[in-house]
Amino acid sequence: MDALASSKLSDGIDAPLWMFWKRRRYVVVVMAFLGFMNLYLTRVNLSVAIVAMTENRTVVGEDGSVAFERDFDWSSSVQGYVLSSFFYGYLVTQIPGGMLAARLGATNMFGTGVAGTSILALLTPLASYGGAGWVIAIRVLQGMFQGVSFPVMHEVFAKWAPPCERSRMVMLSFAGIYVGTIVSNLVSGILAEALSWESIFYVFGADGCLWYVAWAVMIRRTPQEDRFITVKEKEFIMQSLGNTEGPAEKVKHPWKSILSSSAVIACVTANFCNNWGFYNMLTLLPTFLKDALHFETQSSGIIAALPYLTMSIMLGVAGYLADWFQIKGIMTTTQVRRNFNCLSFISQAVFLTTGAILLDTIPTIICITIAITMGAFALTGYAVNHLDLSPKSAGVMMGLSNSFGTAAGIGSPILTGYLTPNKTGEEWKMVFYVASAIHMVGFVVYWFWASGELQPWSIEMQERRTRERKGYENKASVED
Repeated sequence: MDALASSKLSDGIDAPLWMFWKRRRYVVVVMAFLGFMNLYLTRVNLSVAIVAMTENRTVVGEDGSVAFERDFDWSSSVQGYVLSSFFYGYLVTQIPGGMLAARLGATNMFGTGVAGTSILALLTPLASYGGAGWVIAIRVLQGMFQGVSFPVMHEVFAKWAPPCERSRMVMLSFAGIYVGTIVSNLVSGILAEALSWESIFYVFGADGCLWYVAWAVMIRRTPQEDRFITVKEKEFIMQSLGNTEGPAEKVKHPWKSILSSSAVIACVTANFCNNWGFYNMLTLLPTFLKDALHFETQSSGIIAALPYLTMSIMLGVAGYLADWFQIKGIMTTTQVRRNFNCLSFISQAVFLTTGAILLDTIPTIICITIAITMGAFALTGYAVNHLDLSPKSAGVMMGLSNSFGTAAGIGSPILTGYLTPNKTGEEWKMVFYVASAIHMVGFVVYWFWASGELQPWSIEMQERRTRERKGYENKASVED
């Protein structure tokens, strides 16, 4: 069932959508939002903490002499490897996460991912004093726990999100990514200044453990398994999803068709291109603000949070508009995905280039903020697109797509470390130019190859053909 047909059904609940607790599918969204927030609290905190861990502190001796010391004497390239190491583990579990979600339970895997990451965050200070190698090991393990998050959440939405609400539900959940980034940047800087850099990991790690308890108690894999959902809402979800539901263990993904599909390749390319700029900013924006624009640690954390505040707001707007354009018949699903995604890419390229050319505090921060904010429209494009192509294979497709996006997360901080050996403004300009060029490549590929339609090779389409064939055979048998 498409978004327009789905919008004509009713869930039987007489309450506005903002009263999320009245609808179980939006309780799932809110808890997913908080889960993604906790994932990014523990992912981003090192980007601010590493500045405090490696910056010089003034120490006055008993004789009045002044000296400088730092906790860790890590070079720029070592810091690049520490920050990028997360993505090595993140890459490993992307596709397996999508494949195992149906068998082990997507909600179980998502909860375990957050819990594992949080426990490892609590161990990070101890690992840091053992050396950079131990921190890299911790970050690789955290990446492995978090690698399942996006693929398994697509499995959750394949069971819970009606087509007429698909974009907004996914985007509201993903907004937790940026709220987590905001909170991490803001609070990490404050904790580092007021207490110590170690406190950053203790506070966020404990918060993630508390979230896991709430998730395990409240959320179930499908509407059928949720004992608190109303009969009307369950029927609404099931009828909207139509034949996208079925026994999970019987799913056999059409890998050859997936890997050769131009629509899937478009999603993969868009994921890589978007994540190159996103992860570069996510991990290194505080460092850029300190090196090129000369902000202090706490100030860089606060300023680095600004773009993600505006993006978290824009995600809700972009998700609502994507659904609205389809429900009103203004754009097809393909047009929504293509136009939103490509608008994002060309805007990011323009504003990142402009910010680099200007390289002046206020104008550059404004340009970076606009560029990151426009990334919300890209997520409404390629990130939701997998659910359009084949809901039953959306998890594995997201795993495949995000594997290439993770490769960008590995490569971009390392390349940035080599491009900025002296940490000057001129060196940082090249970082922005490279990101802009990659966004333009994504713009071209996605514009020509993207699709928002259920694919001929999808499991759902195969099932539909089987039913039609059996119906035709039965009809022919009756006539005979």
